[in-house]
Amino acid sequence: MIKKWLIKTPDENAVKELSAKGGLTSLAARTLVSAGIDTMDKAVSFFGQGEEKDFDMGFSDPFLIRDMEKACELMNEAVDSGELICVYGDYDCDGVTATAVLAGYLTDIGGNVITYINERSEGYGMNLEAVKKLHEQGVSFIVTVDNGISACDEAALCKELGMTLIITDHHQPREILPEADAVVDPHRSDCPSFYKDYCGCGLALKLIAAMEGGDMERAIEQYSDLAAIATVADVVPLTGENREIVRYGLHYLENTENEGLRALIEKSGLKPPYTSTSAAFTLAPRINAAGRIGSPSDALKLLMSETPEEAEEYAEKVCALNTERKEFENKIIADIAAQIKADSTLLDGRVLVFRGNGWHHGVIGIAAARCVEKFGKPVFLMSADEGETELRGSARSIEGLNVFKALSFAEDTLTKFGGHSGAGGFSLEADKFPLFKQKLEEYAGVQAAEGIPCVPSIQVSGAISPSELTVQGVKGLTVLEPFGEENPRPVFLLQGCRIDDIISLSNGAHTKLSVSAGGTQLTGLMFGTKTDEFPLKRGDEANLLVSPEINSFGGKESVSLRITDIRRKGLNQQKLIAAEETYYMFRRGEKLDSRLIPLMTPERADLAAVYKAAGRQRLSPMGLYSRLETEMNYCKFLLCLDIFSETGLMEFDRCAEKIHIIPGAPKANTELAATMQRLKALL
Repeated sequence: MIKKWLIKTPDENAVKELSAKGGLTSLAARTLVSAGIDTMDKAVSFFGQGEEKDFDMGFSDPFLIRDMEKACELMNEAVDSGELICVYGDYDCDGVTATAVLAGYLTDIGGNVITYINERSEGYGMNLEAVKKLHEQGVSFIVTVDNGISACDEAALCKELGMTLIITDHHQPREILPEADAVVDPHRSDCPSFYKDYCGCGLALKLIAAMEGGDMERAIEQYSDLAAIATVADVVPLTGENREIVRYGLHYLENTENEGLRALIEKSGLKPPYTSTSAAFTLAPRINAAGRIGSPSDALKLLMSETPEEAEEYAEKVCALNTERKEFENKIIADIAAQIKADSTLLDGRVLVFRGNGWHHGVIGIAAARCVEKFGKPVFLMSADEGETELRGSARSIEGLNVFKALSFAEDTLTKFGGHSGAGGFSLEADKFPLFKQKLEEYAGVQAAEGIPCVPSIQVSGAISPSELTVQGVKGLTVLEPFGEENPRPVFLLQGCRIDDIISLSNGAHTKLSVSAGGTQLTGLMFGTKTDEFPLKRGDEANLLVSPEINSFGGKESVSLRITDIRRKGLNQQKLIAAEETYYMFRRGEKLDSRLIPLMTPERADLAAVYKAAGRQRLSPMGLYSRLETEMNYCKFLLCLDIFSETGLMEFDRCAEKIHIIPGAPKANTELAATMQRLKALL
């Protein structure tokens, strides 16, 4: 997969000014300027150091959020009067943690509290049956967390039953708000608050601060550990107050008083120092697994455990569910791989669409995200349960194709859908599948015709010189942490690096490079790149995208590079991407400019060059292309692979993105390959 390198060119004067006035290293200043934080005022805002009258510990006044004061008054009255209060949450990590946080706080201040979280089978958000059931149990006061902004019917039922309803939600509201007693959502059009991007648990923190008279200190000290996990899990922007929540939360996580978190950290094997990455990829998936595979009540009981024994029991349970989740996920990926092996044209579309039977609906979304990461295209997955005709699915996308707009374009084929630009969910009858797939491809084609690119990309904070990669300079990047959505770990471009050595790690599972540039020796790690599949050789020159890190060994610190992507020096990115798109247009049978046909049709010498470069290794297409000793356009090269695959001389596994020569394959006439015949017909 070719990823587009989006290389920023930060203003050097702004970099120098931030570095001098802000006490930042050049790498840190360059990262900020490339992200648009190019003045001291913007830097002060980024670091959460606004005016004291507006901020406390880097947080704005919670009462600036519309209806917050009303919500506090009603909740304090309910606590004082002993009303039975229900904290109504959602089944994902954000909803579960928000429920645990608010229910725990209300209980601590003397509230009479129960909790309710939908099972996944009940669907997202409040539902009428749950409201009726809670009323029958004596609940007279409901406060939602991470849901409720669309619950107009449920709000009307609460009013009819005489129940007080407070909604706290961070999702986008519709034009008509529910008729609740208070609706706390920063995204309300009439909300004057400074900051809008909290997750559900972050908003619960603001509510607790409001009930503490506006002071964030207690909320942060007691609950920011959970809120930090929720914030990174829900992939909300890690800017402004969210950045502060995660920064404080990771600090308090190291000595958490939450019995459930302690047990979960121990069971997962997580070691300090904790980072936003370790929280997102180690703790959050285990909390999420309960709602995806089992019952969210298991995760809630874990986080509200009062004894180490109880916490250990539920930590064991959610970790087991997470293992089961991985098995379900791997089954979906394996099914998709089998479909591609049987029909490689499934990968040719601008949008990839796959259907299965019996796929676990709780993990289809994760599987779709993995496919996007693997194939670099928008992915729509769906499955029907045994004996049912309805397909239910999830979609994930990359920049360039809006999932919600794509689903809206195919609305007449769907029974239900929802989502936003990057993700969505949908349902349809199985007999509508061909038309649904056709509609998605049609929408993507219209986007392409309008010149809207849909190519996976990597944001690069500019080119740097090796002299900037000092221990002190790299350490200076830590002031930008925690990293996450809209505040990613910085990636820099290192140009013209000579590869001096290629070293195998973990029995060849990973690769370590020794490179030199500008008279400086550096080491870089490529995790997940097998050494015997590494495309370049010693002495080659390459351009590297790197994230610099500090390596400590034997009491000494040195700079190490995590290599994000690598290209042989001299490859033209624009030509590569255009050639790849032409290749897929040919595979889809779309009309091509007739002038391109001779340029993309392989000659005998072209085929010989590709075959010779392949050798006996298993390589990716780009890896093999990097080894060519001729200047061949990338489209022609890919067509060579198709021709060899069709004639049985090579195996081209388009799912695994691996090519290798088939030993002992009989001689074959490449002129008779289907691809070659099509090209000659076009000529």
